[in-house]
Order: sequence, then C-alpha cells, then structure tokens
Amino acid sequence: MTTTRLDAMDRTRRTPFRSLAVRNFRLFAAGQVVSVAGTWMMVTAQDWLVLSLTGDSGTALGTVTALQFTPLLLFTLYGGRLADRHDKRLLLTAANLVSGALALALAVLVLAGDVELWHLYLFALGLGTVNAVEVPTRMAFVSEMVGPELLPNASALSAAYFNTARVVGPTLAGLLISAVGAGTAMLLNAVSYLATVTGLRMMRPEELVRTAPPTHGARVVDGLRYVRGRPDLFVPLALVAAVGLFGFNFQLTLPLLAKTVFHSGATAFGLLTTVFAAGSLLAAFVTTARSGRPSARTVTGAAMAFGLFETAAGWSPTYAWAAVLLFLTGFATIYFAQAANHRIQLGSDAAYRGRVMALYTLILQGLTPLGALFVGWLSVHHGARSGLYVGGLASSAAALAVLLAGRTRRFFLGHRPTPASRRTRPHPRKAAP
Repeated sequence: MTTTRLDAMDRTRRTPFRSLAVRNFRLFAAGQVVSVAGTWMMVTAQDWLVLSLTGDSGTALGTVTALQFTPLLLFTLYGGRLADRHDKRLLLTAANLVSGALALALAVLVLAGDVELWHLYLFALGLGTVNAVEVPTRMAFVSEMVGPELLPNASALSAAYFNTARVVGPTLAGLLISAVGAGTAMLLNAVSYLATVTGLRMMRPEELVRTAPPTHGARVVDGLRYVRGRPDLFVPLALVAAVGLFGFNFQLTLPLLAKTVFHSGATAFGLLTTVFAAGSLLAAFVTTARSGRPSARTVTGAAMAFGLFETAAGWSPTYAWAAVLLFLTGFATIYFAQAANHRIQLGSDAAYRGRVMALYTLILQGLTPLGALFVGWLSVHHGARSGLYVGGLASSAAALAVLLAGRTRRFFLGHRPTPASRRTRPHPRKAAP
C-alpha cells in the first residue's frame, strides 16, 4: 500500500467519507454520480416509452427488463474471468464508451420520432451485454482503488452515489418527459458516460492496489469450486438469489403501480421512484460506518425486513402510503444488498474476487429476467400489487428458511482463512470476522 493511501486513512479513519481521501476513488465516484444519474434518466424514460407504445402492457415492460438482464445471466461469469485476467481500468473505459454509443443511437431514433418497440428491445439486449462485463469489473475495481482496509466504506459510498443518482435521475427524467419528451433524457444519458471515462483516464495507475494475474488463467470453473467450498459465501449467495429473483423487480413493479393503481402522470411516477431511491440512499450512508465484515445474522435479518416492507408496500391504500412504505422498502433493499456484498467480498481471496463478484452479479441481477417475466405475467392477470406481494412474501420465506435450515450454524461460523485470504482481509483488530 502506498504512503499516500496510508496517510489518507490515518487522517480520515473515523469519517463516513474516508474513502474519498483516495484520489483515484474520488475521481471514479465523481464520474459515476453523473453517469448513473443519466442511466436512471434513461431507465425512467425507457419504461415510460414502453408503456406509452404498448398501452400500459406489463408483459412488454417485463420483456424489456428480461432482455436487459438476460446477458448478465449468460455472460457475467465470463465477465468476471476477464476482470481477473486483464486491466480493470481499461475494461471499464471500453464498456462505458460502448454503452454511450448505444444510448446515443437510441436517443437519435426517439428524437427523430422513428422509435419502435423492437428498437427498445434491441437496446436493452445490447446494454445488458455490456453490463455483463462492466458490473463485476466495477465491483472488483473498488478494491484496487482503495485497498481492503477501506473496501467496506468505499463499497457503501458506491451505493450512496448510485442512489444519489437514483434520486436525481428519475426526478429529472419525469420533468424532461413532461416538458420535452423522452428523447432528450436519453440524449443526456448518452453524454453522461463521458464523465466516467474521464475519471478513469485521469487516475494514477501506480496508486492502484493490483494483484498478479492467476497463473492458471482465471478459469470460471475454479471460481465456482472456490465458492462451493466456502459455506460462508455460498449461503448468502443463495439468499441473494431468492431475494433477487422475486423481490428486486422494482423496475417493473413501480411504473405499473404508479400508472395502473394510482393513475399517476410522468412527474408523479418519477417522484414515487425518487422516494424509493431516497430510502436506498439513507441505507447506503448508514452502512458507511461499517468497518469490517458483517455477520450472517445481519444479512439474514436484513432480508427478512426487506420482505416485510415490500409486502406492506403492495398493500398501500393511497399514493402517500405507497411513498412512505417504498421509502422503507428502499432502505431495506440497499441495507440487505450491502450486507450481503460486504460479507461475500470481504470473505473472498483477491485472486478470485472478480469471479466471485461476477457470481454475485449473476445471482442478484442475472436472475431478474426470470423474475421479471413472472412478475409481469402476474401483474397483468392479478394487478400491479400482486408483484409486490409475491416478492415480499418470497423474500421473507427465504430468510426464514435460512434461519431454520441446518446450514445456518455453518453460515454463522464462517470460514477459516487460508494464508492467501489472510493477506487480503482487514486486520482482525479493525474488522471482526
């Protein structure tokens, strides 16, 4: 670790923004705030456009979501392999440039008035393919920027800036859609990718904490075997699978709730998405105080709370109640996701981290296509509330199953570190196992 990073840690050890003392991470975070805000503007505009083109079809919206996440299901493990073998900074630069080009092409079609539903399908598929490489690479790259000691804080701040953008993006998108149409929001998203590219190219490569590429070529199967032999990683990944499959379909359930239950316009839909993101943002800031690997009880308890809040959000009798309960659901969403992320990432050896985080991404986001198609069908036949009911109840049941299953004891006991993992984990005085 460089003297600069050690000095930064000493000066800011007790502050919630201590990772921002590292110049490379500060540049990356600044670029991501702009880029992710643009992405959420695009998501809001895309969803609204799909509903407008199809007469509020939940099936069409579910298909777009499925196409965007299907490549994650198919290719993310190979994306993690690329992250473990190659320069993560270069991979992220290329991925953001390609995403920007795709967004620009779609924006031109929308502004020209020539967009059709199949264009949106094709864009979602292309963006999902890029994300299969970008997401696991980005997660693993955080550790290279700040080192293992600052990883929990940097990961929490990453969630914070993601949800800051998630608050700003849908609100701006709602205003832009009402004022000038969805095409302008999509054009701004295309430009926003340049912010991340600029931050990446301004970094100092010599300050990155890099590990040597694996001599065996970072095979995908080795990463799977590694996780299979680690119950303290396998069980939280299984819990993430259940919650992600049934509970994390808000890209589908929120616009349907706004349009078909509360009959809201674009601005009110954007605000409903914003309160959900505001709860997520608060949770992200709360988790910046975490200095070590969270316990298994924290992960399971957060999953249970999420399921209960999502179920309650489905019951919301009024728009105001929906806003309050979605705020709480948003908080529980990120608190659970961050607890699982920290437990998995801080328990992984550096040589496997790209593939482990690829598996995490595959499970959390790659299973979304299956859940989106199911929830879309359910919403068409039983109403928008049913998607929230099923997601919440299934997530609670999964958390309860973990508590009742015999695996819970091993989940709590964790893993005796190998010599390699001892070198990559925080010192026990700084982070309890």
